[in-house]
Amino acid sequence: MEVFKKLEMYQPRGFVPEDAELRDKETVISLYQALIDRHISSSQDLEKWIMDRSELEAAIDQAGSILYIQMTCHTDHEEYARNYTHFMENIIPAVKPLENALDQKYLLLLRENFELDKKRYQVYDRSIHADVKLFRQENVPLQTQVDLLSQEYQKICGAMTVHFNGKEQTLAEMNKYLQDPDYNLREDAWRMIAQRREQDRKALDEIFSKMLDLRHQVARNAGFKNFCDYQFEAYHRFDYTPEECKAYHKTIEKKVVPVWKKILERRKKQMKVKSLRPWDTAVDPLGRAPLRPFEKVDKLVSGVQKIFDVVDPQLGGQFRDMKERGLLDLASRKGKAPGGYQNTLAEARQPFIFMNAVGLDYDVRTLLHEGGHAFHAKACTHDPLYAYRHAPMEFCEVASMSMELLADEYLTIFYREEDAERSRQEHLEGVVHVLAWVATVDAFQHWIYENPRHSIEERTEAWVEIYTRFGGGFLDWEGLESFRESLWHRQLHIFEVPFYYIEYGIAQLGALQVWKKARGNRQKALDAYREALALGGSRPLPELFKTAGVKFDFSEETIVPLVEIVQKELGLVGDTKNG
Repeated sequence: MEVFKKLEMYQPRGFVPEDAELRDKETVISLYQALIDRHISSSQDLEKWIMDRSELEAAIDQAGSILYIQMTCHTDHEEYARNYTHFMENIIPAVKPLENALDQKYLLLLRENFELDKKRYQVYDRSIHADVKLFRQENVPLQTQVDLLSQEYQKICGAMTVHFNGKEQTLAEMNKYLQDPDYNLREDAWRMIAQRREQDRKALDEIFSKMLDLRHQVARNAGFKNFCDYQFEAYHRFDYTPEECKAYHKTIEKKVVPVWKKILERRKKQMKVKSLRPWDTAVDPLGRAPLRPFEKVDKLVSGVQKIFDVVDPQLGGQFRDMKERGLLDLASRKGKAPGGYQNTLAEARQPFIFMNAVGLDYDVRTLLHEGGHAFHAKACTHDPLYAYRHAPMEFCEVASMSMELLADEYLTIFYREEDAERSRQEHLEGVVHVLAWVATVDAFQHWIYENPRHSIEERTEAWVEIYTRFGGGFLDWEGLESFRESLWHRQLHIFEVPFYYIEYGIAQLGALQVWKKARGNRQKALDAYREALALGGSRPLPELFKTAGVKFDFSEETIVPLVEIVQKELGLVGDTKNG
């Protein structure tokens, strides 16, 4: 991809040679070995060594990110697939033991009393301690196998297209039909999507079963009884536990699921139907034509640009810079991996946004969301330490979800006022759904890894039970049971980043708090938001939330008042206290 040939480094390299080929295993090994062998005789030497390691890690990260972006943008491009596979099979497995050797050297040097600023390196130190505790050489090939299975999942999903309305369309493009007032068209589109996914159901189930076995073995090799405990340590979740996640599930079931039921009951009355079918959840319940904020992607970009300019001129300037550098790939097309993401090019210290826009209101929200991630990446470019230029995911998602909420009042850039209000209402209904869906996905993952020897049939039964528990039972699935059984296949996080989903629930609560503060004093809330983003990952998670002026808490005490505000905005009668 041409854009990567024009990338400029944030600053000149000091340790890694400018012409180093970082897709060559021997070159990479020699650079790591130089750090392993370096003699350290003072605290100043140690800090210089940390900075050189940071530079190398950023360079390797960027090399891998470029290959990943190329592969996901063009899953049907054989050379891109080969390059990414080569990197995952050769470079990453070679790097992991060398990173562990550097971690061990670092801890040894600390024990030799080369003192560093304790506050500055507090987060860095505890992360390295955790990584050393987890590392096992025998896990490296197992983790490589999981990475390659993830690529296989991407390839299968990227190839999913259907012939509908006389043309071949991606599943992302098919989503627009689910918002059409024509009941029969909507049902036909939904069934076409579901049937296409059903074709690969067996293959995806088998891929996941292989992933499950590998992950369980990785956890056992590292001395953990299950992958849940292992992954909490691997994600550096120092500030909350699996038990707190389960408490979140219970609170959501008790206090949020009843609100979701109210939303669906109101929808059912508005649509004048006896029951809601799965293809009835995205369409406007009053029969209005779907919101079409743009037809061409350039209109999406220019509209979101205007929103960011109004929210904050500095943020607007940062988005404009991304556009001018060609760091946006937004349109849906055949051969493109599903979903959306923001990936930071660690050495250039520039964000890249990937998504599958097809002209829906959801696309505007997705770009606002990924834009929030991009601003986060931009906010901490100043930090010389690579490890601190990305925050814990629980706070990364506060950055993105807050931006969606802060932008809500400016949607008239895309719509008439009545349509903008409709979009806001749909967004807040979506917030309620997100809180419940997060509980669904997270509870399912806890079940999966606490019962690692389950069969595909048992996993399917568990999914249906958990999905029903958190609101899936409010829809009428008669005759569609088979499709319901594999709904979780659409959630790429379950396949690719296990246990990465509770972050969305925690962060949604943080974002709602930012939004609540902004309703009282917008500038103060925005200033605190930006101050917190600038910390990157340099401070513990509770401190990041505190800097943003919100609480790091996902207990009932925090959840209920926020959901009550959302209910009020949605015009729903009653409250969650007796829900």
